[in-house]
Amino acid sequence: MTDAVLDQLRDLGVDYELVLCDPELADTAQFCEAYGFSMDDSANAIVVAGKADPPVFAMCLVLADSRLDVNKVVRKKLGVRKCSFATADQTIEMTGMQIGGVTPFGTTSPLPLWIDARVMTRDNLIIGGGSRDRKLLVPPATLAAHPHAEVIEGLAKVIES
Repeated sequence: MTDAVLDQLRDLGVDYELVLCDPELADTAQFCEAYGFSMDDSANAIVVAGKADPPVFAMCLVLADSRLDVNKVVRKKLGVRKCSFATADQTIEMTGMQIGGVTPFGTTSPLPLWIDARVMTRDNLIIGGGSRDRKLLVPPATLAAHPHAEVIEGLAKVIES
C-alpha cells in the first residue's frame, strides 16, 4: 500500500517528522493539549470552495490562532463573487483526507496552496498528516517546497481573545 503524503514528502526531499496520535484527539486544540504542542506552532489546512461553474478550490494554511479571511482575500484570489469553506465531503473529494488530518501533501487533486505569511515565521509547525491518526512536524521550508505553494500576506487575521 502506498502512502501519497509520505511519498510526496520523500519525492520533495524535505524535512518532516511523523507524529502519531489518537484519532479522537486529532482536532488542533485537543491534540496540542494531549501531546504538549503549542497552539502558536500549529497550523490548519482548510479547503475553500469558490462558487463558480464548475466550482474552484484551493487549500489555505493558517496558524491555529487565526481566522482565514474567506470573504475578502480568499474570494478575490479565487476570482469568484462568493466562496465558503468546503464541506466535509468536498474536502474528502479534493484531498482524500478527513477533516482533522488534512495536509497539503499527497492530495488526490492538485490544489493551489495559499500559506498565510505568519506561518512562515515559526521555527517548526505541527500540521495535519493525511489522516486523523498522525500529524507532521515540519519547518516552514517544507511548506514552501510544495509545488503549488504561495505565501500571502494577510490571508488570515489573528483571533482577538
